[in-house]
Amino acid sequence: MSLHDLIAAHRPGHALARDFYASQAVFARDLDLLLGRWTFVGHVSEVAEAGDWITAELGDESAIVARGEDGTLRAMANVCRHRGSRICVGARGSATVLVCPYHAWSYRLDGRLRAAREMPPGFDPAAHGLHPLPLAEICGLIFISFGDNPPDLSLAAPALAEMAERYGWPTTKIAHRALYRVGANWKLALENYHECYHCAPAHPEFSVLHALARPGGRSLNTEPEAGADFRDTEEWSSRPDGREVVRVMRSVLSEGCDSGSADGRTIAPVMGPLDNHCMFGELGFLSAFLAYPDYGVIYRFIPRGVLDTQMEVMWLVRGDAQEGRDYDVQRLTWLWDVTSQADKRIIETNQAGVLSRHYRPGPFSLMEPGTRDYVERYVAELKAAL
Repeated sequence: MSLHDLIAAHRPGHALARDFYASQAVFARDLDLLLGRWTFVGHVSEVAEAGDWITAELGDESAIVARGEDGTLRAMANVCRHRGSRICVGARGSATVLVCPYHAWSYRLDGRLRAAREMPPGFDPAAHGLHPLPLAEICGLIFISFGDNPPDLSLAAPALAEMAERYGWPTTKIAHRALYRVGANWKLALENYHECYHCAPAHPEFSVLHALARPGGRSLNTEPEAGADFRDTEEWSSRPDGREVVRVMRSVLSEGCDSGSADGRTIAPVMGPLDNHCMFGELGFLSAFLAYPDYGVIYRFIPRGVLDTQMEVMWLVRGDAQEGRDYDVQRLTWLWDVTSQADKRIIETNQAGVLSRHYRPGPFSLMEPGTRDYVERYVAELKAAL
C-alpha cells in the first residue's frame, strides 16, 4: 500500500496501520520529516570550554557541535569536504582543530577549512568549509536540525525555557547516561512514552509515585486565570503551521512525595520547588524531558532502522554536585532505569504483535490523549509533505 493510501485509510482516534511501523519506504519518509525538525543533542555543560565538541547522529546523518575560540556554539555536518569521511568519530572530545582521520584535512572550530595538503592550483579553501547546521540553545539544552529551514521556535522555546528555568537546568550537568536499544519502530517507542494507560500494569515503581498513572491524572492548566504560578503549554494540533510542536505539563506526585525515588524523598541537591509536583516536556518529535526538584531526566529517541530505535537517557543534577557526596548514581537512576527496561520489553512485544497479519488498529482510550495527538500530528505532517 502506498503512503498516500495509508494516510487516506487512517482513522482518526485510532492507532496506525501495520505498514507505518514496518515499511522501509515509510521509514525513509519518516527520516525526511525528522531530519528537518529540531532534536535535542546535549547540554551546554558538555561543551563548556573552547574546543569542546560532541557528536549527534540521526539516521545516516551526523553532526558536530563545538564551542569556538570566540565562545560561540556551532553545529556542523560531520562530513569532510574532501571525500566525505566522518571527522569526529567519538561521542565527545576537545581539540584546537578538527582533523579528518582519512586525509588530514583540518578545520577550525567554526568550520572553516584550515589546511588541505597537495591541492591543485586554484583550490579555494574558503569554499570548502564544513556545512553549517541550525542550532538553538534553550536554557542549557542544545537543539539542532539537519534541515536548512527547521520549524519556528517562537512558541516552543519559551515554554520549555520556563520549565528549565524553574528547575535550574541551565547550570546542571549530566551525572549519568544510558543507552537502551529497542527492537521496534521509533513511533511505537514514542507513542508508549506519550501515554500512561500502560503505567499501572507495566510500571508499578512509577505508578506509586505519580498521579499521572491513575485515571484522570493527566490534567492541563492552560488558562492564566486559574491562579497557578505556571501555565501548561499544549501545541500538538493536527494542522501543521510551521511552528515546532511542544508540550510542557506540570504533574502531581503522590501525597508526601517530592521526587522520583524509591521513598519519594529527594536524592540529590535541590534545584527547583518542593511543591509535590514534577514537570514533563516534549519539543519536536524525538526529545522528551522530565524535571523533579532535585534531578532531571532527558530522553533522546534515535531511529536507527525500521525496527531499530535507540533510547538515550540522561540524568541531570546540580552543576556543583559531587557523586558519592551529594548523590548516589544507583539511587539517582533507579526509577528511570527500571522504567526504561520495562518500556523496552513492552514496546518490543507491541512491535511483534503489530507485525502479525491479524493486527488491526484499535481506538485510543481516554488515558491516551497524548499518543492520539502525537499520531494525528505525525499523519498530518506526512500528508502535508506529499
